[in-house]
Parts: sequence; C-alpha cells; structure tokens
Amino acid sequence: MARGGTRPEGRSFEALPVAVDAMGGDRAPAEIVKGARQVSELGGIDVVLVGQPGRLGDIGGLALIEASEVIGMDDDPGQGVRRKKDSSLVRAAEAVRDGKAMAMVSAGNTGAAMASALFRMGRLRGVIRPAIATPIPNVERSWPTVLIDSGANAECTGAMLEQFAAMGAAFSRKRYGLERPRLGLLSIGEERSKGTPLVKEAHTLLESSAEPSGFDFVGNVEGRDFFDAGVDVIVTDGFTGNVALKTLEGSLRFLIDALGDILGRPEVRETADALYPHLLPLATALDPEHTGGAMLLGVDGVCVISHGSSSSVAVVNAVTVAHDLAVAGLVEAVAASVKQA
Repeated sequence: MARGGTRPEGRSFEALPVAVDAMGGDRAPAEIVKGARQVSELGGIDVVLVGQPGRLGDIGGLALIEASEVIGMDDDPGQGVRRKKDSSLVRAAEAVRDGKAMAMVSAGNTGAAMASALFRMGRLRGVIRPAIATPIPNVERSWPTVLIDSGANAECTGAMLEQFAAMGAAFSRKRYGLERPRLGLLSIGEERSKGTPLVKEAHTLLESSAEPSGFDFVGNVEGRDFFDAGVDVIVTDGFTGNVALKTLEGSLRFLIDALGDILGRPEVRETADALYPHLLPLATALDPEHTGGAMLLGVDGVCVISHGSSSSVAVVNAVTVAHDLAVAGLVEAVAASVKQA
C-alpha cells in the first residue's frame, strides 16, 4: 500500500484525517469524542470518528464513519474481529487500508486493536510478527525509553527480537530524532552469559545486526535500567515486556499516591506548599496520558493504542502522535529497517 502522494479519491496523504475509535476505552465515548473535538479545534489535524451515531452525543461537526458494533474490553480479540466486522475497531483499520484515513487511534481492547490492524492493513513484507512499542517516561532527559515488545507476542524467537530491535530503532529515529538509538536487551544480568536461551540467541543476533539496522547495541540491561539515560530502546519478548510495563505502572501509581497522601497531611502543609511546584512537573512527565500511547509496529499503517482509561488529554496526544508519525513516514522507515536487518 503506497504511503504519501495522491490517493484514488484525489486527496493528498497529508490531507487525510486520523480515524479515532470512538467506542474504545473505559471512558468512551464521552472522553474520546471530547479529545477528538479538542484536536480538531486546535487546527492542523483532521479527525474522523468511528462509532455508533446514537451514542456519541454532540460531535461538533466532525466527520463520522458509522459502525454498528463494539468489541468490548473483555471480548476475545481474534473472535471479536472476525465476528464483529462492523465494529468501530475494524472500520477504523479499514479506513486506513482504503486510503480514507492516514492513521488510526484506539483506547479499546489492545488485542482487538492489534488484530484489526493486522487483518485489515496487513503485515509489512518480511515482518515475522508485529510488536507494540511503548514509551517509558525518563525524567533525566527530554525523550522516553522505548520498550518493545510490550505485550503483542508472548512467545518469541531470537529472529523476532532482532526484528523488534530494528523496528524500535526506526520508531525512535522518527519519533524522537535519535540518529543512532542505544539499544539494550532485557535480561537478568549485564553479562552476555546471563539469561534464557532466547536472550542469549538474541544477544548474538543483535551484535551482528546493529550496524545495518542503525542502532548501537549496549548489551544486556536489567529491569532497573528502564529509567537509565544510557539506553533508548529496550528489547524483550511480549510476555516479559508486559509484566515489566504493568509493574512499572503500578509502582509509579503507588509512589505518586503515597506522596500525595503524605503531603496532604496538615502537619506538613508548609513543606507541601514549597514542594508542589517542583513535584507537579515530575508527575506530569511520568503520566502516561502525555506520551501519546503505544505504537503497533510491523503493520502496513500507523496504529496508536492508548491506555484503556484514557481521558481527552490522552486522546489529543495520541491523535497528534499518530498524525505526525504518519506524515513523517514511519511505515516506510520500519519497512526499510526490517529489510536492512
């Protein structure tokens, strides 16, 4: 599928809208519609909502692709996509495939979003399996650490991790402007002898593919290195990546809640008043609402998967990221990186 240029309907790629699944997420459709309207009102990015007209409320004049069905958060991803062909997720993916949208965004069922993109957009040539790249905020610098795979593939081979590395590096170059991202392999120790057979195999492959894939391989990294400024991309299998991601999210939530509880006590009010101006920017930096969501890499289209509890703020950021990466040619960059690897 060609990216950029003129579409069959005569609209340039840059003029196409971002398709937003209005029915996906714990706070849908109200917060999703609110965020989509805010993006549109800011100007510069066109949005098309995908969902059930009778449930969306006031869409503020936004374009709408009607979809009669919804794939719920508890639905089986594969069966949901196969059985609910008129669902908002499937229709959003079809809009990208058919040249009616430049990208899709959903805060709904992650597995179903993946399946919709894979079944409707298709895999890029040579890609074994698509993977999810999730930005992890890093307060020591202006760009996050990218975790790939963060949940798409529970069982992997060394060749798959090698491809994830190439795709993650391409994403970091396009999203954060890193010429040669520093890439680490998640393990239980820095020594190359540490880790499972999969990790050891991947270590050998990454050493040889680093140069053609355009990244600097720093070797094994550990769980404590997620916030280390010395690594830009961390590669692992989807099972380990998802456990690590959820652990990080839970730990950060616990820390922020604990600090809020302590600073809310009357006996430390004076100290709290002095600290709040310094802590609020940190809390904002660590808030996943501001990262724009995770990116599904390896499919023939831009697909951003937002957190299930996304508010309108998260929707605004996700749509902005999806638009910017589509225009910047993320799909072509990922395809080229896989071919080189």
